[in-house]
Amino acid sequence: MKIRLFLSAILSAALLLPNLHAEAIGYGQGKECDAQNCPIGASEFQTSFGQYGAYALSPDENRIILTFDQGYENGYTAGILDTLREKNVSAVFFLTGDYAKREPELVRRMIQEGHTIGNHGMTHAALPQLNDDAIETEVMSLHEYVLEQYGIEMQYFRPPCGEYDARALAKIQSLGYRTLFWSAAHVDWITDAQPDPDSALQQLSQAAHGGAIYLLHSVSSTNAQILGDLIDALRTEGYNV
Repeated sequence: MKIRLFLSAILSAALLLPNLHAEAIGYGQGKECDAQNCPIGASEFQTSFGQYGAYALSPDENRIILTFDQGYENGYTAGILDTLREKNVSAVFFLTGDYAKREPELVRRMIQEGHTIGNHGMTHAALPQLNDDAIETEVMSLHEYVLEQYGIEMQYFRPPCGEYDARALAKIQSLGYRTLFWSAAHVDWITDAQPDPDSALQQLSQAAHGGAIYLLHSVSSTNAQILGDLIDALRTEGYNV
């Protein structure tokens, strides 16, 4: 329930803007921040693409939202769920089609414990490389699978690899989805070159800002190790997590 206000706040009537063409963009929040420690790149993205139902920040400046991309299982998700339950935190888990099919017990646990399930694409395809029909297939085939298998109608999409263009964002919006990017992240997805836990905890703690959306990967041993301390640190700074 802790992230429901944000998620419900960004649901509105879908807006489809046809004939949009732009080069594919690789999203990144950048390192430059404003006086409130918010990455300027995230704010600029919000200004430019919010009209397509795309968000890099939460409108709730008192809250920080934790999101996890679930491309494949590396043995750490159960522990991450344990920590979230212990800390009474609701997160967003973005599933690929492969994960949704291979890990039913973990997905059901996410749902049962009050987390939000998001769409990360059936095949994790880069959307700007797809035409509109292929985008619809990539998104809605997973949407329909999750609805049939888990009884959940997903409403939030995260572009694989953070790649987007205006046309793809508008198409996603036309399918009834909102697109969630992020405003805080670290290099946590390289499983055989994991960041030092102390350094990662410091980096993620120092990245805190109002309305932050954190991108984390559950394949990371570092994330599993530091998650509880990170939640505590963010709460010590006065944020609701």
